[in-house]
Amino acid sequence: MANNIRITKQFSFETGHALYGYDGKCKNVHGHSYKLSVTVIGQPITDTNNVKYGMVIDFGDLKKIVKEEIVNVFDHATVFNKNTPHVELAKELQDRGHNVLLVDYQPTSEMMVLDFAKKIGKRLPGHIKLHSLKLQETDTSFAQWYQYDNI
Repeated sequence: MANNIRITKQFSFETGHALYGYDGKCKNVHGHSYKLSVTVIGQPITDTNNVKYGMVIDFGDLKKIVKEEIVNVFDHATVFNKNTPHVELAKELQDRGHNVLLVDYQPTSEMMVLDFAKKIGKRLPGHIKLHSLKLQETDTSFAQWYQYDNI
């Protein structure tokens, strides 16, 4: 019998973006106080000699991965799709000392959560799997990614 346990760590970061070609207010540069919930699944370590005995993964180890891959990169940055004319605006902002992130996708919550899943998944130890991500853009709007939906 498997004893899989899901554990979740939550993060928050401030990020600006603009959606090139969008037909509403979000075509303008604006920002969000994002909340990211990262859920991993695995079995608690059973080796009594292991300092992580009883843990699926140390919350501190999960925090290090997500901070390095996501939070430290996206926090207080402005994200633009580099495949649009926004690349010119991005260059101007960079020249003025702004923290700009150029990505190869439209920086919607949906596309960001796909990007985050790839980046976090690559860094997890072999016995741990990424179960799900929830990226909350506002109090009432969020995108979710589930590993089960992407098998």
